[in-house]
Amino acid sequence: MIDTIIFDFGDVFINLDPKATANALQKLGLKEWNRELDTLNKSYEIGKIDELAFIEGIQKHTTSTDLVTIREAWNAILLDFPLYRLEFLQMISSKYRLFLLSNTDATHIDKFEHKVGQSFARDFYSCFEKVYFSFEIGQRKPDENTYKYIINNHNLVPKKTLFVDDKLENIEGAKKVGLQTWHLNPKEEDVTSLIEKLNNY
Repeated sequence: MIDTIIFDFGDVFINLDPKATANALQKLGLKEWNRELDTLNKSYEIGKIDELAFIEGIQKHTTSTDLVTIREAWNAILLDFPLYRLEFLQMISSKYRLFLLSNTDATHIDKFEHKVGQSFARDFYSCFEKVYFSFEIGQRKPDENTYKYIINNHNLVPKKTLFVDDKLENIEGAKKVGLQTWHLNPKEEDVTSLIEKLNNY
């Protein structure tokens, strides 16, 4: 019997378009997203470097574009957050312990909060017992310790806890620590269909 749900954020609640950022950066002269940039991104996602260092790191691979333009390109991935998903969360928040666990960075969260507005963001965050962003806790999925961190902090029972994510590697990491999982396919499924699925766990 599930009593707790840990949700991912991107492509679960807020819609994403990774190609939008790739295309925007390409227009700024970025030839490819290489290993150096991937390492830079992961360092930023766990708060090891600040926004300026991250944006400047990308700048080196572009045609000397200004930092504000690069930041805008980086945020192009963020699309809409449908209201019905917030209403779904508000509905189930009285029945389950809810947590948010997202691999994200300060730039994206700042953009999200400005995009939807303070009231919407506050209503969203208030649905959760605790919100965990990778850049704040210094660790990211699918590292097993990231899941254990939440489990231990809140005395969760893994077999009674459902983890929802759109990325398979994050689902596999959650399974290793005994969590129940739902690998959501954002192209075919919506998080609101969880109501029907909960009977199967």
